Amino acid sequence: MAKEGAEKADETEQMIEKEGGKEAGEGSGSLRAGDTKEMRAVLLSGFGGLNKLRVSKKVMPEPQEGELKIRVKACGLNFIDLMVRQGNIDNPPKTPLVPGFECSGIIEALGDSVAGFEIGDRVMAFVNYNAWAEVVCTPVEFVYKIPDDMSFSEAAAFPMNFVTAYMMLFEVANLREGMSVLVHSAGGGVGQAVAQLCSTIPGVTVFGTASSFKHEAIKDSVTHLFDRNADYVQEVKRISAEGVDIVLDCLCGENTGKGLSLLKPLGTYILYGSSNMVTGETKSFFSFAKSWWQVEKVNPIKLYEENKVIAGFSLLNLLFKQGRSGLIKGIMDKLITLYNEKKIKPLVDSLWALEEMSRTIQVFAESEYTSVADLGRSELSSDLNEYSGTHFSTACSTLFKGLQSI
Repeated sequence: MAKEGAEKADETEQMIEKEGGKEAGEGSGSLRAGDTKEMRAVLLSGFGGLNKLRVSKKVMPEPQEGELKIRVKACGLNFIDLMVRQGNIDNPPKTPLVPGFECSGIIEALGDSVAGFEIGDRVMAFVNYNAWAEVVCTPVEFVYKIPDDMSFSEAAAFPMNFVTAYMMLFEVANLREGMSVLVHSAGGGVGQAVAQLCSTIPGVTVFGTASSFKHEAIKDSVTHLFDRNADYVQEVKRISAEGVDIVLDCLCGENTGKGLSLLKPLGTYILYGSSNMVTGETKSFFSFAKSWWQVEKVNPIKLYEENKVIAGFSLLNLLFKQGRSGLIKGIMDKLITLYNEKKIKPLVDSLWALEEMSRTIQVFAESEYTSVADLGRSELSSDLNEYSGTHFSTACSTLFKGLQSI
């Protein structure tokens, strides 16, 4: 199944690359005033279920000073996007809005004061919303050139997953040779990025939890793999009586206390998500309350006595609210070097049409990343013969691929 998925993704990617080259060659026509002023985008009309999402026409943005205009070829779907759709985040923005925080594509125009990029460059970017569209404009400090042998779909699966994994492992937890890591949702985009980055350091042991149906696909990426619904605490301690050095938790709820109990002295627990709060199509106050109630109340004196560290990490807040784009640029440079050295590689399984966004999100939420690619794959590769444009692709994270004519 994995081999078949890779072959399908390769076939589809070749079509995207062909279309991308054609559009880059036609780029000069897109710069004249009076050309296309509308674009298609996924619009979230209000917080709630899938019926709040639709493909709609919007005015095409133009770059302001310090911004780049990007013709989007692939854009990512991450778990944070599900939480945004439900309004399940702190200080949610006003609707209607265009979701999406990362994309890849071709530079179509440059705003004033932009240096280091040219029209036609292949790039990947962070976007503060608005990524699920044919065209985005974003500040130059959030844009990075794509390596020559990296595809558009790989590039759209790269920034969020690998920067999050790298920052937690090396900037927050100071991963070193011989340490051990427990990562939840090991089959997800961040989980697989964590596993790959750990493999670049000698002697690192990776414990992972994931739903049992994913084990066959990801069993070779981690050292020890457990069912997320099993008593993984006892399983970890059976292998490593002292526990682990680092816990990376995207689940929250009862897993917080379990994670802290598994930490060795001088170990670090990092919370970077709360997927246990998302249990249905719409926001559930019961799930929120249950998850909050199950979180172990942390006593600072106990942390001091046990020599343990507890931390949180939000890449989007770091970028868009706390102004650390320079730090992220340095991390991206390191990650691109690792990619060029063939030490890491984003895992893309298949691609989805943007019009299928409701179906894609539903399957994504139900299967928690990996199995999304198993549905609709045959229709997908044939559909791409009929259109060009923006693309969603599915990986361990999910990407959308292509606005069909509507």
